[in-house]
Amino acid sequence: MKGNKLYKLFVYLVLIALAVSIIIPIAWVFLASIKENAEFYGNPWSLPKGVYVQNFIEAFEKANMGLYMLNSVKVTLLALVMLIIVALPASYVLARFTFPGRGLLNTLFMTGLFINSNYIVVPIFLMLLDGDKLARRLTGTGVLIDNLFVLSLVYAATALPFTIYLLSNYFRTLSKTYEEAAYMDGSGFFKTLVFVMAPLAKPSIITVILFNFLSFWNEYIIALTLLPGENKTLPVGLINLMAGQKAAANYGQLYAGLVIVMLPTLLLYILVQKQLTQGMTVGGSKE
Repeated sequence: MKGNKLYKLFVYLVLIALAVSIIIPIAWVFLASIKENAEFYGNPWSLPKGVYVQNFIEAFEKANMGLYMLNSVKVTLLALVMLIIVALPASYVLARFTFPGRGLLNTLFMTGLFINSNYIVVPIFLMLLDGDKLARRLTGTGVLIDNLFVLSLVYAATALPFTIYLLSNYFRTLSKTYEEAAYMDGSGFFKTLVFVMAPLAKPSIITVILFNFLSFWNEYIIALTLLPGENKTLPVGLINLMAGQKAAANYGQLYAGLVIVMLPTLLLYILVQKQLTQGMTVGGSKE
């Protein structure tokens, strides 16, 4: 009994230390984002003397963080929509139906889990570059490079293996009685998926949306490679802001940019924390 209490105490201490190691840097960045530039030359741990919102205004106006944020919102939402439209029916079919080639498809998707998209960004770029050259010869203008839609498409495609793996495993835990009842009421396969099975898989769907949102929102390498022009996403714009403001010693604007990047992910996680836990730990009724 005493050993069990000591083990629980050790676990709590580790969790508290982990929480503190995460909370303190985040809180420090938020406080630093509202400091005036002169305050950074004193004690870096001192509290701000006031709320200097000019840092955020300058980050949006002078550093184009507002435009970059809008681009990130467009790319992330579009990629999530395309991903769910493709992954949801694909996961359902792989989990529920038997057909020739099903095993091969499952194997290919499982193999995709071990491929880091950052390692294949150069081949993707070269393929898009060749397509862009062909488009220029045919239409006089390129359409594949520096295109937010193409970036969203690449994000959605690279996230398919993980998403299909998670959703198909969740569908397998749901009892077939739900579908049988829907079929008896005259519902077809597509209607059953949309109105019966998808709502039952809501925790898992929210989980993959959150994970992929974090991945798309914070992705840097692919966005930097496929968007060489003025169109930039927030992480790429933030790196440029960091490089510029370090030289100018304008730290307040720099930390304001960091807050702009972090805030949407923190808010989303807080809002869907309960559903995220359900999606990771709870299944439907077993067959």
